[in-house]
Amino acid sequence: MNLLKVDDLQTYLGQYHILQGVSLGVKEGSITVLFGRNGAGKTTTLRSIMGFNPKSTGSIHYKDESLRGAPTHQISKKGIGYVPENQGIFGSLTVEETLSLAKVKGDQGAEEKAEWMLDLFPDLKTYWHKKSGLLSGGQKQMLAISRAYINGDGLLLIDEPSKGLSPIMVEKLMESILKMKERTTILLVEQNFMMASRIGDYFYIMDDGKIVHDGRMNELVEDREMCRKYLGIA
Repeated sequence: MNLLKVDDLQTYLGQYHILQGVSLGVKEGSITVLFGRNGAGKTTTLRSIMGFNPKSTGSIHYKDESLRGAPTHQISKKGIGYVPENQGIFGSLTVEETLSLAKVKGDQGAEEKAEWMLDLFPDLKTYWHKKSGLLSGGQKQMLAISRAYINGDGLLLIDEPSKGLSPIMVEKLMESILKMKERTTILLVEQNFMMASRIGDYFYIMDDGKIVHDGRMNELVEDREMCRKYLGIA
């Protein structure tokens, strides 16, 4: 069953036609990876789902409910968390303050979700009272993912989580995201093919604002020609 379904998504940024009929589905309890070269439209797809590009056309359904035209804060309240490529962390806030602000008023499970994320990312517990701006790149990514999960645990849209991280931190991140699949559904934009191919269940490949291929991740791993043509992987 598709938790998220996008049909014929068209997005313009100024005069540029970025998304040209994007259609995709994200199955509940899965990790779906959106691949593509730089400029293919991956980030714009996530941002359009979140309502940051309100002039987009097409249909977006989450749990069979239309998100079309809804403002970003309402989309977030429906249970969708978003981790932008730049993490979106306020450096002047402590880890404690960042996670406290993520808790939705009236969400009885917010405290339990926060505790689970601290168990998943113990570094955050260690630096609980530290300013977020002083954390390492990997720790900031942990904080950004935790904040998104606490705020919206039904579906996470995560943009380039491994960008700029050391190989050791990438390994830790992979393990953590796999564990998160036990509790949530993830749509992931990722350039690190090694990481994405190891944790992803399904894939979509974007090229020039369109979806050009999709399927199960093991099919992509075995298709060397497709990897070479669209992802530049020899």
